[in-house]
Amino acid sequence: MVRILVVDDNPAVRHYLRVLLEQQSTWQVCDEARTGREALQRVEKNPPDMILLDFQMPDLNGLDVARQITRLFPEIPILMVTIHLSNQLAEEARRVGIRGACAKSDVGSIVEAVDALLHEGTYFPRVSSIDN
Repeated sequence: MVRILVVDDNPAVRHYLRVLLEQQSTWQVCDEARTGREALQRVEKNPPDMILLDFQMPDLNGLDVARQITRLFPEIPILMVTIHLSNQLAEEARRVGIRGACAKSDVGSIVEAVDALLHEGTYFPRVSSIDN
């Protein structure tokens, strides 16, 4: 079983991601966190096989959290899920060690991205909208 930590401040989004991920027979959401600090504590206490990480949270943003996690656990792949995905944000995510980024609204890409990261790949789709 692949153990996945879901990090998002919105309980409805955490539930949605859990349901989506657990439709795959070999994936299990092992824990959830609602803030960046909570995510760091959970990872240090019981490192998951993979992390789905929101970008916008009330305390630390996803880039700050990922920077700290990749310093401690560089082997754990992180997929950033966000409402507003831009090419600039995807590039910043890549720079801090995040291995993939996708929009929360694109259900298909989330499953595809998790699968890619679990197979040592990356997932950074080009965003068609103009970055501002």
